[in-house]
Amino acid sequence: MRDVAEQVERWLARGDTVVIATVVDTRRSAPRPPGAKMAVNDRGEVFGAISGGCVESSVVEVAGQVAASGVPQLRTYGISDDDAWDVGLPCGGEIDVWVERFEP
Repeated sequence: MRDVAEQVERWLARGDTVVIATVVDTRRSAPRPPGAKMAVNDRGEVFGAISGGCVESSVVEVAGQVAASGVPQLRTYGISDDDAWDVGLPCGGEIDVWVERFEP
């Protein structure tokens, strides 16, 4: 988390809008534990990981929506979600990801 926080501070210092994605719950086998964080800025830069690479691209798209609207979203990725297969969550588990704009 410290590395993500430090990167967020650098992005904010240069005037970027920043969105944080946090794993808030997992079920069965999951690639990252609750508390795992990923930051995305309005330039499309990404720092951190929430799934080891299998859902990050989807979360970057959601982050763009959240950055523009300011409305946070809770997304679930896993075997019961048809979209999860599209983004490739192969571990057989589910993760809930909270995506919110960072407001210092």
